[in-house]
Amino acid sequence: MSEENITRLHLNNKEIILIGTAHVSKHSAEQVKEMIEKENPDSVCIELDEQRYQSIQEGNTWKDMDIFEVIKGKRATLLLMNLAISSFQKRMAKQFGINAGQEMIQGIESAKEIGAKLVLADRNIQITFSRIWGNLGVKGKALLITQIIASIFSKEEISEEELEKMKQQDTINAMLQEFTEHFPRLKKPLIDERDQYLSQKIKTAPGDKVVAVLGAAHVPGITKEIEKKHDLKQLTKRPPKSKVPKVIGWSIPILIIAMIAYTFFTNPAAGWQQTFSWVLWNGSFSALGTLIALGHPIAVLTAFIAAPITSLNPLIAAGWFAGFVQAYINKPTVREFENLSEDVFSVKGFWKNKVTRVLLVVVLANIGSSLGTFIGGLDVVRLFINNLW
Repeated sequence: MSEENITRLHLNNKEIILIGTAHVSKHSAEQVKEMIEKENPDSVCIELDEQRYQSIQEGNTWKDMDIFEVIKGKRATLLLMNLAISSFQKRMAKQFGINAGQEMIQGIESAKEIGAKLVLADRNIQITFSRIWGNLGVKGKALLITQIIASIFSKEEISEEELEKMKQQDTINAMLQEFTEHFPRLKKPLIDERDQYLSQKIKTAPGDKVVAVLGAAHVPGITKEIEKKHDLKQLTKRPPKSKVPKVIGWSIPILIIAMIAYTFFTNPAAGWQQTFSWVLWNGSFSALGTLIALGHPIAVLTAFIAAPITSLNPLIAAGWFAGFVQAYINKPTVREFENLSEDVFSVKGFWKNKVTRVLLVVVLANIGSSLGTFIGGLDVVRLFINNLW
């Protein structure tokens, strides 16, 4: 059997065998099976966390997702990222006739067959995304979302040669390759930290012989990091949230309310004009965003009513209310959750599926409300200054 993509390490009387794979390569899945059967290791480590492992074990888990909890938990962006990765994998897998992550599934099955201990060696994907997100400014976050959406809608096919090149990357890094070139510091949470986490889990796996099934991008880093000791608690800390957005978020509404209140006190007619302007700009832009998302008319009305109020409280958002109404009136069915990863292959499907339409309502209503806050706020300031003169 060929030793291609196999790296053998020896550490403290333990033999560690790293199998570098491509996540949609049929050859990789076959090689995983052959190596585990040949080596008969005490432990098999796979590049999955508990969340992704459960997803593989339970099959299509989208049907179990509570869209209301997604909105309340402010997880729309994370869900979008997960959808993007799933779509990216499935598009390649469909092209080459293999299930996405088949080499990980094979690793799980082969470990069970020989009675080896299965070790989930990767860091929680939500923590990885959180640490990526924490390294971005406003511009970076906007570019990341654009890159994710572009990766979903891309129709470009991948050649066999390009697939082999992708063995030098893992799925997340492959999808965000262009983005990480613009933001080199993202390599740390995306690749380097996971190399450290994986290496620590692999070398502490039970037994004298360990086989690790990994995206080939991680093999060089793990080879380098495995002799060092890494603090898993430190690597799984979520980044502290900056206080600047919170300060700005509360300062703007306080300033708006103060100006309107003062104007009402000195000139009630001008105060009503300010209030009308604030409501009109906020409500109209948020309602427009909901309309673009093809939201239900009642969701559009909800966005219009909620935006002027929620814009004065950073703890709540107009999109949440519009999204709740949209989900309640046009509640996604089990079938639509099951079809989710297929529907996001196209722009039409993205708007057609009731799940993604709810997400669009949340996001676009919030974007509209933010625009309305900016324009309405400027008009309130203009009327305030005019009243002073």
